[in-house]
Order: sequence, then C-alpha cells, then structure tokens
Amino acid sequence: MKSVLGLLLIIITTANYCQTKTAVSTKELVVGAAQFELYLPTLQGKNVALIVNQTSTIGSTHIVDTLLSLGITIKKIFAPEHGFRGVADAGEHVQDGIDKKTGLPIISLHGKHKKPTEESLKDIDIVIFDIQDVGVRFYTYISTMHYVMEACAEQNKQFIVLDRPNPNGDYIAGPVLNLEFQSFVGMHPIPIVHGLTVGELATMINGEKWLENGMQCKLTVIKVANYTHSTPYILPIKPSPNLPNQQSILLYPSLCLLEPTIMSIGRGTEFPFQVIGYPDSIYGAFTFTPVSTEGASKYPKHEDIKCYGEDLRNATENIRFSVAPILKYYNKHPSDSFFTSPSFFDKLAGNNILREQIKQGLTQSEIEESWQKELDAYKKMSATYKLYSN
Repeated sequence: MKSVLGLLLIIITTANYCQTKTAVSTKELVVGAAQFELYLPTLQGKNVALIVNQTSTIGSTHIVDTLLSLGITIKKIFAPEHGFRGVADAGEHVQDGIDKKTGLPIISLHGKHKKPTEESLKDIDIVIFDIQDVGVRFYTYISTMHYVMEACAEQNKQFIVLDRPNPNGDYIAGPVLNLEFQSFVGMHPIPIVHGLTVGELATMINGEKWLENGMQCKLTVIKVANYTHSTPYILPIKPSPNLPNQQSILLYPSLCLLEPTIMSIGRGTEFPFQVIGYPDSIYGAFTFTPVSTEGASKYPKHEDIKCYGEDLRNATENIRFSVAPILKYYNKHPSDSFFTSPSFFDKLAGNNILREQIKQGLTQSEIEESWQKELDAYKKMSATYKLYSN
C-alpha cells in the first residue's frame, strides 16, 4: 500500500513539477502551496497540522483535500478568525468542531485560545500555515501566525509557511505600532501597511526575536515563484466575509480606522469597505441601509437605518492608505463623540497620538510627516527580510 502511495506521490509531484517549470519559464505566478516538490518530501511519514481557511487552495482544490489525496497524514486543522470555511463574522468566536467533508478535528484559534496548547500539538511534527493575507497590521491572520510560531518554538515543532502574494505589498504606509498598544489587532512594531508577504513577516518575526522571550521557531518559507512586490495580484477568493473584492482590499487599511467611530463603512451591505455613511443627509447624497447579514455582519452599525455619504466602489483617489477619509468625516462632526471606542481606535492606529492629531486639526501632510522617521527606520530594517524584489 505504501509503495502505491509513494508511486502516486511521485507521479503527481512530477506532473506538478513540470507544470511549475512551465509556469516559471512563462513568468506565471505560482503560490507556495502549488510547489509540491519543495515541501512534500518533508511531510512524508510525518504528522501534520494546518492553519488554513477558504483561501488555502491550489487551483480550485483546497490544500487539505490535495494533501489527503497524496497520502499525507493530517491530524487536525487550526482555524483563524472567520473559521475554517471563512463564514464567521468579524470578531466572532470560532468554535471547535469536526469538518464534515474530511472528518478532521478543527481547533479554533479565535475563541478560548489564540495560541495552540501543548496538548493540541503533542502529536504533531510539522505545522503548515497557508492563508491569504492582505498586508495590513490589524488583519488578524498574522496575529494567529505569530502565536502558532510561538507555540512551535516552545514545543520544538517545525513551522512551514506556504507563501502567497500581498495585494497591498507594493508600498509601506501609516504609523508604526507603539508596543504599549499591542493587542491581537496589532502584535508587532510595524506600520499599518507593512509591505511584506506572510513568509517575509514570519522571517522578520523570527529574525527580530519578537516571539516571547526572544524564542525562534524552526521556520521554512516556500516562496511564490515569479513574484515581486510590484506584481499586480487579484485575489481569486475573498479573504474574509467583508472584503469581497479588490477595491475593498485596497480601501480596507484606510476605512478600518472609521470602524470605532460613528461612521458606517458598509458592513451589512453588498459593498463593505467601499462606502462611508451616517444617518444624516449632511454627510452626502449617496445612500445605503445596513441590514443584518448572516455570515458577514449580524449586527451592523446603524442597522435598518438609511445612511448618507459617499460611494467609493469606483474611486481611484485615496485608495491606498490615507488619513484623508477620517479627517474628512471628523471635520463634519468635530467632537469626542465621533470616536465611539477611543481605546479600540488607538489599538488600530497603534498609538494614541493619531486620535489627538485629528482632534487638534492637524492636516494630512502634518500627520504623515510625524510618522516619517519611524517609517524610514522600519523600511531599512524590513528590507533585510524581503524574499522578493520590489
């Protein structure tokens, strides 16, 4: 039986190797998960756990199904925010369970535990991380990766990142996190838009000894073939329920700062992170009404109330990170009540300075200039960990 599985593995791996070589020669982008020949030999005969979700596909097939078909022993799946199938609401606790399709146990890393327990890893040799990220500090998949790396370092487990492109990977912007404001939406002293793939970030976490007590895990990164940071990349699968398309992914770094304010950014509509509004006609002519949406936004801000504002679905200006949107709407409502959760805003911003700068009436250029020294230092430091050219 083992010889049959071994032969099957060789046949499939060889076929994929030929396809990959063809893709490399034609400069087609090939994600880490699709380069079997670089990591399958390491997995043979080992007990494997995966941190995956709905984006963890090779072509149209989920990596779990592919690895199982190749005879790889998968013992369990660890699920990040939004769950294994990517249908849980933002911030919603994800429950442990059993995957109906494969029968594999699913252990939540967005519920009681953010970090794998010693018990959950004791029967595991190798942990694989294969999730599509969007390159933003407060997008929590990278926080989950941090905690898994830490658990692997503590328990001497091998950690493999199957890298994927960063759709916001062609620039770096925003304030660098002050570690006094460290939280699950900001684990590392990096800018809001950090400009790295998850593989590069994992390399930096290890290299800078950001894990607890300066530990380092046994890390392997399977790089994306034919990728540079200037390579355009449209995600084939939405990375989370409220980032349905490329426009939302590009606007997300800026519009997320409006979440802990009175403004709606379209949760509960068909175009989240592509509109801004409030229930008052002074905010704009465009209207939308948030409604409860199962699997995306059960309790949206201003539920069932008409909001007035602007439609950014076809916007071409300020679609990279900018404080322009929050300055614009704060100036329409210049008071402390604009910030509905000042502490959460400070966690997203990575400091308590930005909120004060907004309240003091500083201009966009004045605010951005205040970040420059730390940004320059970050760019210099992060360049040493880049696995891809600009």
